Parts: sequence; C-alpha cells; structure tokens
Amino acid sequence: MELNLERPLLFFDIESTGLNIPTDGIIELSFVKVLPGGEVKIKTWKIKPWDYENRCVIPINPQASEVNGVKDEDLVNCPKFIEVLPEVASWLQDSDLAGFNSAKFDLPMLAEEIERARAYSVSRLSNEAAHDKAQEMIDCIDKLDLHACKMVDVQNIFHHFEPRNLRAAYRFYCGGKDFENAHTAEADTLATYEVLKGQLERYQAPTEFQQEVLKNDVDALSKIGPRTRNVDFAGRLVYNDEGEAIISFGKHKGKSAREVWNTEPSYFAWIEGGDFTLDTKRQFARLKAQFQKERKEALNRPATADELQGLASKFNNGKLF
Repeated sequence: MELNLERPLLFFDIESTGLNIPTDGIIELSFVKVLPGGEVKIKTWKIKPWDYENRCVIPINPQASEVNGVKDEDLVNCPKFIEVLPEVASWLQDSDLAGFNSAKFDLPMLAEEIERARAYSVSRLSNEAAHDKAQEMIDCIDKLDLHACKMVDVQNIFHHFEPRNLRAAYRFYCGGKDFENAHTAEADTLATYEVLKGQLERYQAPTEFQQEVLKNDVDALSKIGPRTRNVDFAGRLVYNDEGEAIISFGKHKGKSAREVWNTEPSYFAWIEGGDFTLDTKRQFARLKAQFQKERKEALNRPATADELQGLASKFNNGKLF
C-alpha cells in the first residue's frame, strides 16, 4: 500500500562515530524522500565527523565500526557536515520525518550537528572575511525547525503491533526474506520505508486478535508510541498538561522551568556550561529569553487598579513591621 501523503515524508537514518550525542558525530546520513503521489528520491552522504571547536576529526569508536563497517580512513576525503548542510536543509524543507527508532537517536543527533554548525557560524561572524558566508549559513539553519515536523517512528508502530527489531520487521512484513547490507544507512532506510508500507497493508482491517486498525495518515502514524511531549530532543524538558515546560531530571525534577528561573537563575548558567546537547542548551536559553522578556514587560507596564489599592492599603495602615 502506498502512503497517503499531503506533504513529503522524509525517511532518514544515521550512522555515527558512537552513541554519545554531545560528543559523537555523523559519518553517514541517508534520506529517502517520498512525495505525495508516490515519487521517491534518495540521497546519501558520507561525512567526515568534525570537532569545530578543536578543529580535528572525531574518531570512530571501534564498537561503532564493528556495527556499521566504517573506519576513519574511509572518510578522509569526505565533506564535513557543515559543507553539506545547505543541501541537507533543502531536503528537510517542508517535509515531515520518518525513521526507525529515529525519535530517540537519529533526530537528536541530526539536531546536534545542525546546532554545532550554527555555533561555529556564529563564532565566525566577527571575522570580516568569513562574515558573509557565516551569516548565509545561519540564515539557512534558521529556516529549519525540526521541532515543528511530525515524526513517524516506524519502530513505535512495529513495537505497538509486533515488538521486535528492524530485521525481524522486514522479514515479518516484507515476504519472509532478510535484506542485504543491514546497518548501512541506505539499506536500513529503504528497509524502513518498505516496512511501513507493509504495516499499512497488514493492519487495514480488525482481526480476531487485533481490533485496532492502522490509519494511512501521517498525523495518526506519528502519534503511535509513547507520548513524551519533549521540549528538547533529549527529554530534559517536557511539557505538562498546561503546556508549561517542566524539568525532568536532577534536583529540580518536576519543577517548572519558570519557577526555577525565578528562584535560582544560576541553574540556567549551569545548564549552558554543562555536558548537555546543544539542543537542550538552546531550549533552556530560549525559555530564559522568554522569561526575561516577560519580566521586563511586567516592570514597564502601568500598575493595575488592584495593585495600586494593595499598595495603598499596605502603607496607609501604619503597621509596616
């Protein structure tokens, strides 16, 4: 069954130097873009993992190499992520996203690489010779908002109906055969696309053992799985039922970011200097700017009648202590 799409759905998969998002980097990125009407476009990049701050290559963890088969020497002549970012951004533009377990790893890793490119470009603005190019890169990045994309995680659908892994999913939904070149980004991405189509075929009608059906609709597909409601991709901040950002870890777990900003603003500085993903730091910084703006506006607005009456009552009774 083909996908029922109102806008492009971009399947993607990442191979990386390791699993630590703040310190590891992308070495392979594959996109399979499915357009409304069924046209499919494929693009894969091999990427030299780059530490912009120290100006050196990020080495591939040997355990990662055992899984993805990529070694440091294979990437010597490949471009850095920032060099392919404009093309990557053009593929991401106006698309929803899909992947296999991508919401937990691939999406945060992609966001981290984009934020690294942003930080490096900002640092280059003071260099007159590099200013225009740096600003062009920042403008390109600012057009992206991965938080606004709907994310269909095919693994969530798979585990919701048949809790296994990608290779088992392919065998289960795609004719009982295994697929070649597992753990290469392109093969895994194409397999994920085929699995989602197989899932739509399989769960179109209720059965004796499974009453739920799978709607051929990206909005419905994206809602299958845990309802995390993360503010940042790492889940350090989550929305509560009122839409307020709540801290989900550490000594302030369960408190609103607004409450912590009002009582301990230095906590936000600790986040900025801590070992957190750049996306997490960016979301805390965004909230900080919001709270500062609200406080400034509150200080500059005229006092209300109730506030003036309260002050009058406080100072006219003569009992200040």
